Amino acid sequence: MQYNIADLFECVVDTCPDRTAVVVLDIDGGRTTQTYAGLNARANQLAGWLRKRGVGQGDHVGLHLYNGMPYLEALLALCKLRAVPININYRYVIEELAYLFADADLVGVLHEPDLADRVDGARAGLDKLTWTLASGPDYEAAVASESAEQSFGERSGDDLYIIYTGGTTGMPKGVMWRHEDLFFAALQGGRPGGDPIERPEELAEVVGAGPEGVNIHAAAPLIHGSAQLATWICLFSGGKLGIVGHRSFHADLTGRLLDEEGMNVVNLVGDAMALPFVEMLESGKYKADALVALSSAGAILSSTTKVRLQNALPMAMVLNNYGASETGHQGTAITDAGGQPRFFMHGDATTVIGPDDKPVEPGSGVTGMLARKGNIPLGYYNDPEKTARTFKTLDGVRYVMPGDFALLNDDGTVTLLGRGSVCINTGGEKVYPEEVEEALKGHDDVSDAVVVGVPDPRWGERVTALIVCTDGADMEGIAAHVRTKVAGYKTPRQIFAVEHLNRHPSGKPDYRWSKELATQLCADS
Repeated sequence: MQYNIADLFECVVDTCPDRTAVVVLDIDGGRTTQTYAGLNARANQLAGWLRKRGVGQGDHVGLHLYNGMPYLEALLALCKLRAVPININYRYVIEELAYLFADADLVGVLHEPDLADRVDGARAGLDKLTWTLASGPDYEAAVASESAEQSFGERSGDDLYIIYTGGTTGMPKGVMWRHEDLFFAALQGGRPGGDPIERPEELAEVVGAGPEGVNIHAAAPLIHGSAQLATWICLFSGGKLGIVGHRSFHADLTGRLLDEEGMNVVNLVGDAMALPFVEMLESGKYKADALVALSSAGAILSSTTKVRLQNALPMAMVLNNYGASETGHQGTAITDAGGQPRFFMHGDATTVIGPDDKPVEPGSGVTGMLARKGNIPLGYYNDPEKTARTFKTLDGVRYVMPGDFALLNDDGTVTLLGRGSVCINTGGEKVYPEEVEEALKGHDDVSDAVVVGVPDPRWGERVTALIVCTDGADMEGIAAHVRTKVAGYKTPRQIFAVEHLNRHPSGKPDYRWSKELATQLCADS
């Protein structure tokens, strides 16, 4: 047995076959449950069907699915075959899909029936992509046609697991993880909150030591890495995974799932999910009183939203966690006296690399790149140039630096400044949007904000904000509030109130859309 996802899952199945593994609450209120043994058997059957289509070690298969049982079964089936699941955003149009299908070298696609036309349009001319399978009746017939017998050969911790990035600021890229590296860097090493296991077989001892593992509701779409990682953490603990079958976040269904299934942990993505969720809690419709932790990853909870969540969930920890597709889980935020988040980085694998390619000294004030060493990905699939820019060997140590600028504080915490890819250069000064967005969302009248740079003949770029705010909000008061949180050059020159802000299914801002809108609003003003 190795640190291989399929091996580890089968080890859990052998340890607690009759425990409930998954509960799926459908959008129409229907409920599907599956034990560990049942989930394993279904994955074996799907793997048998895939194997007859020629799927084997190293083959890439696209998952163009909504949250639901087929997504989980497909993830497991492909890992069992030593094949590679490829996450595909269900919001992509044909042109975007055609890019991803080709870039990922797909041999097949599992998809939703209502996405069939897009899949057919995108696969045109791709000779390697030889089959597709729609969920629903066709999928069920495929599963039913095969045996549930577990008949797979030896696997390896070197098998690949690829997570395609969301493409927030550019075209999506596939992050190539070895199973073993992913297990220790992103899946908490088989012992959530404790020291990682020291041998694969020890996972059975950890799972068997207690009556049940941690019950996690992965609220984000499984097309994004954060939800997939939460899924594996839950299953490797022998816990119960809760899923709402959906295309978008539904706060009421999430509340119902938490209450009816006694979920201990819920993973959200920023205010985009947290605001409707806390409003649901404040309405009294659901209590979520079994929660011990609510975490946000992929986007930071604003200070005002975090306070509301903490008031609604007095017995739970409300956490801002940091991680990326290229790093896995790295840290958890604390809040400083000014209400701004600073991140406590777990372990000694994370550091900040300065412009001289050396780790910066704590409290030096030098802006550098957040970096991780140790168990890190191999690189980006089909992109050696971006791999060379992001994965660097410095003084004999290999680091991944996905693009987050940061300061290393004198107490060892990290202040995240944001992605360089959306960094605004105004008059030679660098402005990181996330820092300004956090300041804006700290105002009581602002529920959401995105900050971008628009072209300016004098400054190169002008800091501009789009906000969702209450009716009659004092825009000058909002700007004055921001000036108390960030330097004057970071304060938006113009702030536009809009009815909504586009975000990706993960909850992350759509900066390209926001910049186009802000540029148009500036031109019209």
